[in-house]
Amino acid sequence: MCTHHLGRAAAVLAAALALTTAATGLTAYAADPSDTTGKHTTAMRSGGGAGQCDNDPDGWARDGLCLNAADNRKVDAYLARARAAEPSISRDVRAAADLSHAELVGFDYRLKSPDSLKRKVATDLKEHPERNTDDVLARLSDAVRYTLQWPDGRYVTGVTIASDSLSAWGSDTTKWSNTWGREKGYKGLNTGWRAPGSRQLFEVQFHTPASKFAQEVTHKLYEEQRLPSTSPERKRQLQDQQDAIFAAVPVPDGAPALAPPATRLAPAA
Repeated sequence: MCTHHLGRAAAVLAAALALTTAATGLTAYAADPSDTTGKHTTAMRSGGGAGQCDNDPDGWARDGLCLNAADNRKVDAYLARARAAEPSISRDVRAAADLSHAELVGFDYRLKSPDSLKRKVATDLKEHPERNTDDVLARLSDAVRYTLQWPDGRYVTGVTIASDSLSAWGSDTTKWSNTWGREKGYKGLNTGWRAPGSRQLFEVQFHTPASKFAQEVTHKLYEEQRLPSTSPERKRQLQDQQDAIFAAVPVPDGAPALAPPATRLAPAA
């Protein structure tokens, strides 16, 4: 990657962050490097998963969240399937990155850690008590995840080549969230896929250096915003800060019009 472009993008976004920090008195934090290629997740301070799991020796508990033994085993089995499917998925993603001249960012963190995945499942169960663990795991798209990045001038061509390649090699598109055209908030392209053979769901985010930097800077702000203990006034401050940071991200020409490979978009679940 061109370090000049990254340095310039970081400087622009750092200036935006400084302005909003001065207005709200908040210190912003970069995202945990083990969770910078997927969507923001919420760290709940209390509650548990489906069913009772207090003091369950075969369950899982962290940060006030828990899974009972049966749910914990289901997540472990899901993780084992994801690990088994990952090498073939990574082969295709790396080949797509090479063909499109992308930088593959954070490849060492392509597998979500067991604690991170279990925290996400337990949080979902708490927020949606009508769901069970099977429901949550069926919706989960980022246990295997990747980020591809190009400079602004090569972004649209790069995304087109990479996504068309994955589609041509048999992966079905399950999600295509293009937010480059938003007036406020997150900018980027987050996509979901179903791998051929294993049918494992995986996520690919397509970024520029500036949009990736903004995602990392705003990660902890988003987490704090989602906490039940955060006051409405504080939530507004945090949202304003995130909006200002993403507003400083340049939009590559043609990025808002990027669409999924036409013939392989799977029907919505």
